[in-house]
Amino acid sequence: MPVLSHEFDYIAWIRSQAAHHQRLSVGIGDDAALIAFPPPGNCLVTVDMLMEGVDFLIPQATPRQIGRKSLAVNLSDIAAMAGRPVACVTSVALPRRGGMELGRGLFEGLAALADEFGVALAGGDTNTWDGPLVISITVLGEPTGRGPVLRSGARPGDWILATGSFGGSLAGRHLDFTPRVREAQALHQAAQLTAMIDVSDGLAADLGHILDESGVGAIVDEAAIPISAAAADTTDGRTPLEHALGDGEDFELLLTVSPDEGQRLLELSLGGTPLTRIGRITTEAGCRLLTRDGQLEPLPGLGWKHGFDAAQTKGS
Repeated sequence: MPVLSHEFDYIAWIRSQAAHHQRLSVGIGDDAALIAFPPPGNCLVTVDMLMEGVDFLIPQATPRQIGRKSLAVNLSDIAAMAGRPVACVTSVALPRRGGMELGRGLFEGLAALADEFGVALAGGDTNTWDGPLVISITVLGEPTGRGPVLRSGARPGDWILATGSFGGSLAGRHLDFTPRVREAQALHQAAQLTAMIDVSDGLAADLGHILDESGVGAIVDEAAIPISAAAADTTDGRTPLEHALGDGEDFELLLTVSPDEGQRLLELSLGGTPLTRIGRITTEAGCRLLTRDGQLEPLPGLGWKHGFDAAQTKGS
């Protein structure tokens, strides 16, 4: 392994390790990459920034896990619109102390997931500083089939379906999940999806985004919510249901579809990924929970929100 002492050594090492990709006419080494898109050339673009102390902790998370997650959260956003990921660019602020070994591990984890999903590593930017690790990845993708699935198309009477299970992600799954890219494309090909989102902030919160964008309401069936084993095993005083509704970082898909299309999807094989009907869309605004004893209760938008200090800035 060569000795790397500064960012240009690191960039040169990445360039030597990055596999050639047919999408890249011009890749790492120039001021910008040249990426081949098929006609008509529509491009999906998503970006996520991950920060040490917020999205992961070191040393609990390894550099490979951090690099992998940094790309995976972006691939999950592309999946949420039933797209196909094409290429990515990465910006990273590495801590000066130990940053080079950290940087190697980040690349290895990122590159392994990129190879799994056929994503071209098109370039990026590196920096060093005295702060914690910060990594931001932008992914470019292309629409598939009927075009991108938005959050704004849910209609009264639609079923609400969900892949996988929810809650307890901090037990480790938030670092090791596989984005539902393949599942999203299979669902999109099999049925006319009216709305879709990936669950990053929390099941209740992200369902709320669909309801807000679509101008509708929902009833969620408590008994139908798939709760993960990690959520069921928690002992922190919160119920497994509370974890499932609000933990976030599940990176499962939440989608709406007509009842006829929904029934067909429930019979579809998704390579071992379960698909569950958890509720329905209503004309009445807001989200309500149908409890196990048959009562309807308001369901608040439980989940993660990045906050700000309550103190106001000077002059505000």
